Amino acid sequence: QDGPQRKKRKSEVAEVDKQLDILAIGTAVGRILLYSTAKGELQSKLDGGHDNRVNCVRWHQDNCCLYSCSEDKHIVEWNTQTCKVKCKWKGDNSSVTSLCISPDGKMLLSAGRTIKLWDLETKEVYRHFTGHATSVSSLMFTTVKPMNENKSFDGITGLYFLSGAIHDRLLSVWQIRSDRKEKNAVMSFTVTDEPTFIDLTVSEVKEEPVKLAVVCRDGQLHLFEHILNGYCKKPLTSNCTIQIATPGNDGDSTPKPVPILAAAFCTDKQSLLLVYGNTLQPIIEKVSLNTTESHVCLIRDIQKVLSLKTDVALTKVKTPVVNSDTKVLVPGIPGHSTAVKTPSSAKEKKKNKRKPGETEESIEQRLEALDIDVSKVKTPGGLPQTDSFAVLLVQGLESNDAEILNRVLNTRKENVIKNTVARMPIHAVIPLLHELTKRLQGNPYSASLMVRWLKSVFTLHASYLSTLPDLIPQLGMLYQLMESRVKTLQKLSRLHGRLFILVTQVAASETVRDVTEVNQTAKLVYEDESSEEEGSDDEMIADKDSDENWDEDEEKEEQSDEQDMTVEKEINGDSDLEPENESEEE
Repeated sequence: QDGPQRKKRKSEVAEVDKQLDILAIGTAVGRILLYSTAKGELQSKLDGGHDNRVNCVRWHQDNCCLYSCSEDKHIVEWNTQTCKVKCKWKGDNSSVTSLCISPDGKMLLSAGRTIKLWDLETKEVYRHFTGHATSVSSLMFTTVKPMNENKSFDGITGLYFLSGAIHDRLLSVWQIRSDRKEKNAVMSFTVTDEPTFIDLTVSEVKEEPVKLAVVCRDGQLHLFEHILNGYCKKPLTSNCTIQIATPGNDGDSTPKPVPILAAAFCTDKQSLLLVYGNTLQPIIEKVSLNTTESHVCLIRDIQKVLSLKTDVALTKVKTPVVNSDTKVLVPGIPGHSTAVKTPSSAKEKKKNKRKPGETEESIEQRLEALDIDVSKVKTPGGLPQTDSFAVLLVQGLESNDAEILNRVLNTRKENVIKNTVARMPIHAVIPLLHELTKRLQGNPYSASLMVRWLKSVFTLHASYLSTLPDLIPQLGMLYQLMESRVKTLQKLSRLHGRLFILVTQVAASETVRDVTEVNQTAKLVYEDESSEEEGSDDEMIADKDSDENWDEDEEKEEQSDEQDMTVEKEINGDSDLEPENESEEE
């Protein structure tokens, strides 16, 4: 029974050791790579968890568990053995930028704009902490046990943690309390610039101070040492500041600062590992702490240690070795040769120092020496370019020269106006606004030009104007002027519409008068049977004609019948008839 148990333990230890050499790397496409540092190769990939850039990756105390957060607002819990998502939930309304796991492994800190403490079993928010204006870049616990040892410890209540944000020179310390009333930071540390790397020693005993090493963007290292014992109103300054610089022994060279890239406390908590120099080939050095001095400058000659040939890497152009006897042909006249310029050594470089009594050469003479045509350099018509417009504008505002101001402010090109306003110094913004207000009051017809300048000033320098305490009295006149014009805009637009209608009617009537009279008689008229009355009239006419024709035919027939009857009577001798019969026959 003892044998298998021992073997099992050995295998467990081997698995743990195997897990310790794995490096988790979050990528910009949302994938997480597990890299084995012992083998020097990629072990596995974690896909399907994030749709956007991974911001932070944290290992859990259980080595098979990994937590990651992303720009897609979600937090993912991974099982690194199966390389699948164990759980995924929404961490914030904006991107989640940082994570930190509690010392007992039951809680998780996440931060975007606000800091949230999650219960890992239920995946619910346990506490909220607010105080940073920008997104949080770093989170870490500073204590393992609560300072008040009398109360029972639930694993999280009473612990302190540290947070730092982007573009923020204050590091905030928060305490997790049992009541939900206190949500603000209990104390803060101030540094000279935005923190880029933070390391600290965790306080395990009540009297043990927390040591904090903060590397800033300006390349300085700040060391803090403080006992976390409750609320502190004022921001704490650093006990010691460490900088690194070159010696500058040579005559020409001056001491130059060497940026510190990172710093970490050693296991003895009394010495530091400093990383400084170039990011491609950094130098790591162990330094013992001496916090009695408030400022320490370490002199390091990194030129001897750092042997990076940057010139060879940057340029691939090789200068050929040319003898003095050879002739170099150039395009043009056949046989024409040019003088060979051998590369001058560094020792032969002449220092540009004027001797006493010599006159300085003018710019035209220098340009002639460089074979540059002076007439091409001068702008045609004497008009200044965009970079000189800002200089002219500042000079005109300072000297109150109307000619210079008219020359600059009467510009109609939008890009020239924008570039001029962008390049002018900040102290000239308010005088420019006063000048534009004066011109709008005195000459209302110049409003179309002045409004372009006002638009550029307000869009480009709005942040500066919003910081001025006396902004309202400074721009009150301009605001009233614009308000008065805007009030009359509706009435003027109505008047403009009516006048436009009148003008168009007058113009239309004039065009009608000017047109020559045209013969209005029709060349062809086509009548269509469109109504029943016309049809009935035509039928009546046709009926009358047919009746008249019918009567004429009957008369002719009667006359022919009478002639036939008389002829028959004469033949038969019956010519003497009675008058009654004659009338009947008729």
